[in-house]
Amino acid sequence: MSETALRRIDDHLKRVYLESGRFAGTQTLIYRRGNIVHNTVQGFADLERKAPMRDDTIFRIYSMTKPITSVALMMLFEEGRVALDEPVAKYIPEWAKLGVFQAGTSAGFLTKPPARPMQIVDLLRHTSGLTYGFQTRTNVDAAYREKKLGELVTSGTLQSMIDDLAAIPLEFSPGEAWNYSVSTDVVGYLVGKISGMPFEQFVKQRILDPLVMVDTGFHVPKDKAHRLAACYAADGKGGMTLQDDPATSSYLTPPSFVSGGGGLVSTAADYLTFCRALLNGGELGGVRLIGPKTLKLMTTNHLPGGRDLTALSRSMFSEATNAGIGFGLGFAVTMDPAQALLPGSAGDYYWGGAASTAFWIDPAEELIAIFMTQLLPSSSYPVRRELRTIVYGAITESNL
Repeated sequence: MSETALRRIDDHLKRVYLESGRFAGTQTLIYRRGNIVHNTVQGFADLERKAPMRDDTIFRIYSMTKPITSVALMMLFEEGRVALDEPVAKYIPEWAKLGVFQAGTSAGFLTKPPARPMQIVDLLRHTSGLTYGFQTRTNVDAAYREKKLGELVTSGTLQSMIDDLAAIPLEFSPGEAWNYSVSTDVVGYLVGKISGMPFEQFVKQRILDPLVMVDTGFHVPKDKAHRLAACYAADGKGGMTLQDDPATSSYLTPPSFVSGGGGLVSTAADYLTFCRALLNGGELGGVRLIGPKTLKLMTTNHLPGGRDLTALSRSMFSEATNAGIGFGLGFAVTMDPAQALLPGSAGDYYWGGAASTAFWIDPAEELIAIFMTQLLPSSSYPVRRELRTIVYGAITESNL
């Protein structure tokens, strides 16, 4: 890769986002063919205290938790303890009579039976009929907001979420559409129920500890609190306001609601370790998470009919606007870079977090890219698309 071209990343971020006050600070890490080829930090982790961004800064990765949770379930899948076509109601009996929304509000919904039961695969690929309240699209979304389901900081427990969802109808019959949702939180609940140990304990014992991801967890320990970045919210005018002060953040104490959909904090180095295990077919340093065939299954488009997100999405979520992009079991998957109008490879897979963090893995190019910052919401700026363009433009020898 061209070092000169890679430096464009830092120049672009500095000029467009840091000097303009759109971001407080950034970290960009690029790994290719067994080596870190670019790793830079710029700006501040905490603007108010003028604490500089560092290599070991801890970030709220929000929905970049989802791939880790999905891998956890697929580890149980490989052990024969769960199947993708099993009905979710086998493990959550109180959902056996979930109906599909027809009319009404939370005071009294009118529903109809679903065309088929919700399956485990529907949770992994977001075709379950569940939703997120932040989408503010339907009366079902409103019911989620009333119960504070799927919010950045969620009260209650995984069990209370399951109980609340039993009283709210589905947006659509499972398998009929794609809708970004609390599905991966439900996956976390199932990991705990099927494994017989708390979800957070399974993730720690089976994934984080074996891979020595020492700075990743569902809260920041006291001795690492000084490394937690501040989180900001875009003000709609090209600036930002403090959204979560690291000195008083809820992430400083263990949560009651352990979110498999968005609860982890991590560092760029730790997340690179997880990505390297995936790039290497599910194994790193003698630690195997899943087999290469299972990983291939996860990173293949699972949307019904082989369609892309633009054809099936009912979500207001920004990632769903990309033509040529499908969805696997925990990741978005590039089907056709030409339709997406972005450089990349068919079969690369990725996702991002609510605070504008992002990653992607391109097996064909033996490439991993990780971007860390802390700005809500992720739809504020097209930084993910810009970084992908710059990174691929830096490749001087391709595996095509």
